[in-house]
Amino acid sequence: MGISFARWAYDINRSDKIHGQSISPAVEYWLDYIEVGLNPDKIRIVLVGTSHPGNIGATARAMRTMGLERLALVEPQCDPLGEEAIARATSAEDVLRQASVHEELGAALSGCRLVYGLSARPRAENYRVSDLRTAVSEAMGEGDAEQAWVFGRERTGLSNLELDRCHALVHIPADPQYSSLNLAQSVQLVAWELRMAMASASPIVCAEEPPAGVDTLERFFAHLEQTATAVGFLQRQNPELTMRRLRNIFRRARPSADEVRMLRGLLSHVLDQRRWL
Repeated sequence: MGISFARWAYDINRSDKIHGQSISPAVEYWLDYIEVGLNPDKIRIVLVGTSHPGNIGATARAMRTMGLERLALVEPQCDPLGEEAIARATSAEDVLRQASVHEELGAALSGCRLVYGLSARPRAENYRVSDLRTAVSEAMGEGDAEQAWVFGRERTGLSNLELDRCHALVHIPADPQYSSLNLAQSVQLVAWELRMAMASASPIVCAEEPPAGVDTLERFFAHLEQTATAVGFLQRQNPELTMRRLRNIFRRARPSADEVRMLRGLLSHVLDQRRWL
């Protein structure tokens, strides 16, 4: 089905809803696969290990000016509702007060289908790397799926283990001679790109089988590591690096939930010792 048909079906649906009319079964069927770009209610800004309350407050303000309200804090090293945080938030105190706080990154990402990790420095590991605009364009292709944009600590950024949970490492293309952006500036740029993408969004055709969510993939990775350990594969390799590379393979492949279930069935078969007696 082409984009032109998707736009036609979407416009018919919108018009008929306005005028209280019913739509044909054929159009209704195709509308199940049509979404209208990004949904701000499905976008999370995640801050990991933030140490300065002013940065949390300024982040809330940066989000609010671009229509984003879902802030998640992972192991904050300061009071996110302290006096300085509220002062820097200006009129975005509501974003601060409704922010969720988590002890570890996995909990903050629960339910997401797509996760991007922001980093200003190159990594030796073979992460998939994207510039900001390309990443936002990719996110548009996921429709209104839950997604997260993850920002690391002010001094050290995200750890490799935290980036392991992301589908891509995202760079903001700043001046290479001075690429230092503070936390709130980085969030502002990401939020602005997302807002511009939402403002120009056209109806898109969504995949019949969307990629598996973060929770499903993490359970699969744990199962994969268990199996690789059981068969002795990780004992002869660098376990952490090997698992990172395996994660990257499957994140690039973007398997559906059904495909992950099939893979886990294979792993369970391998682990069933009765089959090898």
